[in-house]
Amino acid sequence: MTETYDLFQQGRKYLRSGMNAQATVSLEKAKRREPESRSIREVLGIAYFRLSRWEEAEAEFRALVELSPADEFAHYALARALVNQGKRKEATPHVKLARSLRPRPAPNEETLSGELDEAS
Repeated sequence: MTETYDLFQQGRKYLRSGMNAQATVSLEKAKRREPESRSIREVLGIAYFRLSRWEEAEAEFRALVELSPADEFAHYALARALVNQGKRKEATPHVKLARSLRPRPAPNEETLSGELDEAS
């Protein structure tokens, strides 16, 4: 195992335990080692979102959208971070993209946002 992988796994463990601030420490270290890792950026964005650190969450989800433009979760999460900052107009295209990228309609919107909603 690499040290980056260990840091990522440690961050995920903290996140699952509700220790969001601790998760950001490990995940930031992992991101410095592998800034192009979509997995690291996604989990770090979720940690920031759960801490209501909207600007940092926005930055991570923007990076995720750039790394993976067809990722519906990335667009939806970015939209949620933008809305929480009062940037509804900027969020709208990302919500529309997320919906259009969804393979089939989800039973309800909560299915997609469950990861983010745990702390908000």
